[in-house]
Amino acid sequence: MTTELMMVIAQENLGAHIQKEQEEEGLKTCINPLQVWITSASAPACYNLIPILTSGEVFGMHTEISITLFDNKQAEEYLKSLVMETQDLASPVLRSVSICTKVEEAFCQAHIIVVLDDSTDKEVFTLEDCLRSRVPLCRLYGYLIEKNAHESVRVIVGGKTFVNLKTVLLMRYAPRIAHNIIAVALGVEGEAKAILARKLKTTPSYIKDVIIWGNISGNNYVDLRKTRVYRYESAIWGPLHYSRPLLNLIFDSEWIKREFVATLKNLTATGRQFGGILAAHSIATTLKYWYHGSPPGEIVSLGILSEGQFGIPKGIVFSMPVKFENGTWVVLTDLKDTEISEQIMTRMTSDLIQEKLVALGDKIHFQPYQSEHKDLVPHEEKNPVMSDGFEGKTVES
Repeated sequence: MTTELMMVIAQENLGAHIQKEQEEEGLKTCINPLQVWITSASAPACYNLIPILTSGEVFGMHTEISITLFDNKQAEEYLKSLVMETQDLASPVLRSVSICTKVEEAFCQAHIIVVLDDSTDKEVFTLEDCLRSRVPLCRLYGYLIEKNAHESVRVIVGGKTFVNLKTVLLMRYAPRIAHNIIAVALGVEGEAKAILARKLKTTPSYIKDVIIWGNISGNNYVDLRKTRVYRYESAIWGPLHYSRPLLNLIFDSEWIKREFVATLKNLTATGRQFGGILAAHSIATTLKYWYHGSPPGEIVSLGILSEGQFGIPKGIVFSMPVKFENGTWVVLTDLKDTEISEQIMTRMTSDLIQEKLVALGDKIHFQPYQSEHKDLVPHEEKNPVMSDGFEGKTVES
């Protein structure tokens, strides 16, 4: 056999080998289900999240999933009953559902980890103790994720308490996958849309592009400057894609500055209306966008690690406007008229920076930011709306 012929045969053999490997890898993708782990699985949000995940709505009807419910030993009996309920769904996309109460086995080969609010038996009496109490669990989770999870694991942090802080701590203790850890902000966005829809006597889903800035579960701004309303019944009417700026439809600017702000503040402070249904829907929708992309042209709020966009200090997890595409997200830094004043930015970032410092023991006492100047919205409001949304604006009569 000539050398030339041997080279031709070798090349053909190599091509056949590569094709076989690709086919086997493709079969593995079909056979191996997506491993989804849910922490604090006895939380109400988990109960509401499971039916959404098993509906095929999030990952698609052609992607099988296996769900593992992770919690402490005390919750084992409840988790067993939850497993049986989940199996009763007879979902075509659910390969299996199981429980895990052994810490050392947590997140084994996980592709997706949903971090819910953790319940603690330990009493905490101060804000500082509450902040510091988040560190041990996040350190443990970070270690286990790095050790046990799949190398491409995606971690999504939801809930209504210290969401930004838990996210940045997980990034600290799981640096290898820090780029794949995000915080859910769609719950606050949904609450804001619902309040606005009741005011306008319309449907919340018709309201788009509400931006949540800052601390998802604390001091944030709900920015309405880009918000638009679709299918609004009024003297002006248009096709389904026609929309109008929300600030042109709410004539009572004082209502936005006072009542809207106060209602959101109360919801954040008390946690009311942020139960299992809203938390589950927000997590599932964010996951769906992460895998399949967000609706074209829509702005989505997401808590991510700041790299200095919009003048936000680096190193803190901050909710900001993004879009999802190609399995990741893109920060919408090219949005016009979204500048944030230095005073507003300082108010939002001060608490986040202090939370991190107190939690890690670099600062003893948490000192809430006190403004030296009065805004259009009083600085003691916990969830103020963007006060400069009406500056220089003519309010229709």
